[in-house]
Amino acid sequence: MTISAASVKELREKTGAGMMDCKNALVETDGDMEAAIDWLRTKGLAKAAKKAGRVAAEGLIGVAVDGNKGVVVEVNSETDFVARNEQFQALVGNIATVALATDGDVEAVRNAPFPGTGRTVAEELQEAIASIGENLGLRRIGRVDVSEGVIATYVHNQIAPGLGKTGVLIGIASTGDAEKLLQIGRQIAMHVAAARPLALAVDELDQAVVDRERNVFAEQARESGKPESIIEKMVEGRLRKFYEESVLLSQAFVINPDLSVDAAVSAAEADAGAPLQVSAFLSFTLGEGVEKEETDFAAEVAAVAGAQ
Repeated sequence: MTISAASVKELREKTGAGMMDCKNALVETDGDMEAAIDWLRTKGLAKAAKKAGRVAAEGLIGVAVDGNKGVVVEVNSETDFVARNEQFQALVGNIATVALATDGDVEAVRNAPFPGTGRTVAEELQEAIASIGENLGLRRIGRVDVSEGVIATYVHNQIAPGLGKTGVLIGIASTGDAEKLLQIGRQIAMHVAAARPLALAVDELDQAVVDRERNVFAEQARESGKPESIIEKMVEGRLRKFYEESVLLSQAFVINPDLSVDAAVSAAEADAGAPLQVSAFLSFTLGEGVEKEETDFAAEVAAVAGAQ
């Protein structure tokens, strides 16, 4: 049968599939639009499955806040180009919104309803894979809550509201003025993005990390040939320096390096009109911890040139 250009165009607008794929779908289904959509979905999902092995280390970090709770999500793609795709941006923003209604568990979010589609988040991701043409994945979710106070945020390299390459949440527990709390909270969030602390306080540091640093400092000190009693003092001094560099409340505040973050928080209490405490922080940077495929661009160019 003859397939009209208008039908192909309509199917393409509804599915985002390529023109020839749309024409083939209509031919295979005798021009039945709904059947053609299902045909494309089937082919799209099969195509998506083939893409599942590709490394997805680009994408976006999404941040969302509702009252005294906030979430940060990482949704990965294969290329940075997709991060500028409005469909992908909307997908990440909606996933962050969905995550606010869960306990922050990735599987709970994947199985939750995606707004306005009748599909789950996992199913919507598959739809987006078929439409965008890249492997996409919800990698991780973090959540910060305060019983009383505010959740402050900062998004670095922001390309749309709440979307960027690094997302930070700061929980400020206080009964003080909310605007003042958000102001100091945002400054601390910016500090976290820049200084990348390992923990909120010394007692929250991973003991394995502390032990490793202690062992390194001890070996360095023994090379000086000093007695063990002196070495122990040298190690403790270097550990204090490590804490100052690695623990949020002990770090020099990037907004005012003359103050520690803890001192800056105390100084903000007068403006806020009440005591305040940084109760938690969370920072996601896109792709951290993902092993990316390394390619030799020069070798690729040479291979292409040799094949011509």
